[in-house]
Amino acid sequence: MKLPLVIAAILAALPGSAAAQTPAKQQPQAKQAPSQIKPKPVTTVPIRPAVQAPVDTAKAMEQAERLAIQSDLAWVSLYNGAINGEASDRMVAAIKAFQKDHGAKETGVLNAQERSTLGAAAKKSQDNVGWRIVSDATSGARIGLPSKLVPLIVSDVNGTKWSSATGTIQIEYARRKEAGATTATVAASEKKLNARKADYSVVKPEFFVLSGSQGLKKFYIRGQTRNDEVRVLTILYDQATEGTMVPVTVAMSSAYNPFPGNGVAQISPPRKKVEYSTGIIASADGAIVADRQATDGCMTIAVPGYGNATRIADDEARELALLRIYGATGLKPLAIANNGATKPNVSIIGISDPQNQGGRNAVTSVAAVAAPVGTDMTLSPEPAVGFSGAAAVDSDGKFAGLARLKPAIVVGPTGTPLPSQAVLVSADSVREFLKAKNVTPASGASDTKASVLRLVCVRK
Repeated sequence: MKLPLVIAAILAALPGSAAAQTPAKQQPQAKQAPSQIKPKPVTTVPIRPAVQAPVDTAKAMEQAERLAIQSDLAWVSLYNGAINGEASDRMVAAIKAFQKDHGAKETGVLNAQERSTLGAAAKKSQDNVGWRIVSDATSGARIGLPSKLVPLIVSDVNGTKWSSATGTIQIEYARRKEAGATTATVAASEKKLNARKADYSVVKPEFFVLSGSQGLKKFYIRGQTRNDEVRVLTILYDQATEGTMVPVTVAMSSAYNPFPGNGVAQISPPRKKVEYSTGIIASADGAIVADRQATDGCMTIAVPGYGNATRIADDEARELALLRIYGATGLKPLAIANNGATKPNVSIIGISDPQNQGGRNAVTSVAAVAAPVGTDMTLSPEPAVGFSGAAAVDSDGKFAGLARLKPAIVVGPTGTPLPSQAVLVSADSVREFLKAKNVTPASGASDTKASVLRLVCVRK
């Protein structure tokens, strides 16, 4: 074995060592030509780029995208955390679970195809339960609602209750005044109601959350207080529906906002290039009253079956527009004569977006409750997209006003989207607008469904 040169030199200096003996005479070696000298191989170590952790990849995303991914993961029952847009190990674990379920490599980061698949699966789950965001008519509170599961609605000044036909699922939003109320005192009283057994409890100064069992049902409660006002959302469901209701409950908890607004500035989002709405026939000679915003900035306003309409006037204060169809015949105007005070229970008659009804152009009616909130009359639950400009009639079949959808988003730290708030433009406001534009409204009895038309706004 060859020794290192330094050690060999030390050994050679020691007396009696083999290295100290006179070495045998060695024959001189022939010198090699430079071309015959082979360079020693250079050992290289490959430098691999550092692999970014999945949670760091998530942090690099826009918060809106993280919110969307968390929401979609919740809807496929893989994520049960707060839908807040914050990157977390729980979010990464849910992504890996989704990838595992689909036979993909568990990277914790969604590729474009996986993201599309997740979004489609979540959308299907939302559609199955009729997921929508509504505003409570009496307080403006924002509530996410599985409308297909709880079609029965009872509402008054103290809140709203939604339930299934058999009572297996019940959702209640309640509000009340309670002097000196805190989240701790309200949570304590909620625990005692109906022999509830809470197995999960979080009480903070800002809000409280309780969940557990109530007889044979599961419950989830989220409450908040402000200035002696208590607002509580209660979700109650049979254990047999747990598979459906767990993702719904997660989504409802994150969507719930009992005190919306908070002084944060709001702006309207860009209008769609093609937008569907409803118009009300105001006179037999082609006058149509519509939502101003829904018909704003249109290159053309098409009225299926009648050609195009021209917008000839508008009113920003009332958010109304007057259109006219020239040369149309057979129009049946709606009776918009003075009918007295508006009753709270109304029917909204309009034409939903074609995507919501398989491309059809059917006129439909949905029930709603009209209630004053500030200077507005709000409608709850909100009608579907396409109903902006629809006619509202009361329980006696008399014209109560025009329904409008007011889209808005929050411009704040999180950019959290708010729902499209549904408001009712009163019958008096509609009559005054038409009178100012020299249109004489029809009077007497009329068929409301025959007096509304689909409007298609096409923008640049």
